[in-house]
Amino acid sequence: MKNCAIVGINWGDEGKGRMVDLLTGDFDVVVRYQGGGNAGHTVVNELGKFALHLLPSGIFRPGVVNVLGPGVALDPENLWTEMEDLRSRGVPISPENLKISDRASLLLPWHRDLDALEEQRLADKQYGSTKQGIAPFYSDKYQKKTVLSGELLYPEEYREHLRELLEWKNLTLTGVYGAEPYTMETLERWTEEYARKLLPFLTDTGAFLREARERKKSILLEAQLGALRDLDYGIYPYTTSSNTTAAYAPIGAGLPSLRIDEVLGVVKAYSTCVGEGPFVCELFGEEAEKLREAGQEYGAKTGRPRRVGPIDLVATRYGVQVQGATGIALTKLDVLGYLEKIPLCTGYRIGEKVTKEFPYPTELNSAQPVMEYMDGWGCDISSARSWEELPREARAYVQRIEEAVGCPIDYVSVGPERDSIILRGRAAK
Repeated sequence: MKNCAIVGINWGDEGKGRMVDLLTGDFDVVVRYQGGGNAGHTVVNELGKFALHLLPSGIFRPGVVNVLGPGVALDPENLWTEMEDLRSRGVPISPENLKISDRASLLLPWHRDLDALEEQRLADKQYGSTKQGIAPFYSDKYQKKTVLSGELLYPEEYREHLRELLEWKNLTLTGVYGAEPYTMETLERWTEEYARKLLPFLTDTGAFLREARERKKSILLEAQLGALRDLDYGIYPYTTSSNTTAAYAPIGAGLPSLRIDEVLGVVKAYSTCVGEGPFVCELFGEEAEKLREAGQEYGAKTGRPRRVGPIDLVATRYGVQVQGATGIALTKLDVLGYLEKIPLCTGYRIGEKVTKEFPYPTELNSAQPVMEYMDGWGCDISSARSWEELPREARAYVQRIEEAVGCPIDYVSVGPERDSIILRGRAAK
């Protein structure tokens, strides 16, 4: 199997974890390369239903080595809690199947505090943060004001570095926000309770990945969120604070020289969006509520209702281009079975013009969706396991999306379980 990146094409929440869990059986190593505990990948398998936030979705596969790369916002508290939860449910986690980059920076407790304080300051102009400390973390990282996880191996140097950062960070907490300052005692308790428990898992993951490549091992790179939340190419400023694109994957994974052979973009059969920002195709009222309930669209991390809409072919085509997708996995097609007519957003009206090109972020606020409708199939398709078993209307819908975005749909998901999948094209060979 070639090296592959699995990425989101839209706003996130497309079902990437479901696809990583499915495909990890064909890979030796799974690497999470960016983001932190601010989003969730929902996985359903023989062990149950899980919402992963930091752990790579290959953690359920025996024999697969899972890596957290240096591009990840490493939150020891969230990660250790997640590890303990999975262990309690029968998922083995050890230094044999989980390796954490010693170059990953630690997300410290004050990052979450600053996230919440800034959202409070912004009031009705909030970015819709999950308040997991991601923006303050990446801001500090680019200011070179974070602690690398590997520094935990050098206790005296770690403590001194933490003390220096504490003095600097308290200036912001107390002076800008009027919040309580942190103390070294608080940070040392946090270090003992969470961070030091990760010591057995810390390693030079770059060296590990180089060796894996030399031994012809196949590597799967797992992204968080989607193209439209990318810091540089998304709906700025309503983005995450890292690069969600496949192009960043080798860097964030810890092996910049890695060649990615395939990019599998994940697209939901309709649109969902968690958080603030422009969402041109958004549905409201009863129509939205029916779709939200049919798809159980509530955030894996926050539990908050997702904004929903029809598939947005303008945004999806753009996401395919940004990600350089070589194939698509279309998820949750089964959810649309209740609709007699299925809406599609095929263009944006901006002023007097209609465009099929994704516009500059400023123009999104005035864009209106151009809608078209296709016949629905009006039945449960969750038992289908081949292309031929799908109703004619469902096949026509998939083909319409494929043609509009200019990328082959190789996988069609008709349920959350591993085997609720239809293989097409290259995937079926």
